[in-house]
Amino acid sequence: MIITELKKKAPERYTAVFDDGSELDTTLSVVADFSLYSGRELTEEEYRQVCSASSLAMAKTRAMQMIGARAMSKKELLDKLVEKGESPENAETCVRWLEGLNLLDDSEYAAMIVRHYSSKNYGINRIKNELYRRGIPKELWEDALEQMPETEEKIHRLIRSRLKSSNPDRAELKRLVDYLFRRGFTWEEIKSALNRYNFDNEEY
Repeated sequence: MIITELKKKAPERYTAVFDDGSELDTTLSVVADFSLYSGRELTEEEYRQVCSASSLAMAKTRAMQMIGARAMSKKELLDKLVEKGESPENAETCVRWLEGLNLLDDSEYAAMIVRHYSSKNYGINRIKNELYRRGIPKELWEDALEQMPETEEKIHRLIRSRLKSSNPDRAELKRLVDYLFRRGFTWEEIKSALNRYNFDNEEY
């Protein structure tokens, strides 16, 4: 295989054009590592190595772009890379690479999720659902959830914002309880909060 042209597509991106008309997207690091240039002839083994190195380098570039756009868990990044067409092997290598650079940390991500949803007045069940949905290992949940503030005042703020009267009827109380459940609060938390109010109708 002979490289007939080496086109610079971006500061760190190149496309190698071969004499059979095929093209290979690659990176500056691969160009430098394999001394690629127009007119360079590659053996079959060298070509395979360049293809493999280019594939991994491009996957790493994509992975960096993904975590630069938003924080992710290791599982989220792995799944997204595969979804975008990267091989599972390259995706796993990218995850380990970013973890080694301290750019991917499930413990920190779990704590961030807890802080974010707590600040939005969500309860522990909803937060646990988010941790599960984002693929954060369960062994990391306990430490992250310890950072949750007390839920009592959050529930009372929500109750005050939702109630339309000081003496709600059974239907309004049921809607309120359902709403608090959807936000992830436990029945014990909800009942404790409602017991602070002197409602005539206590069937909630």
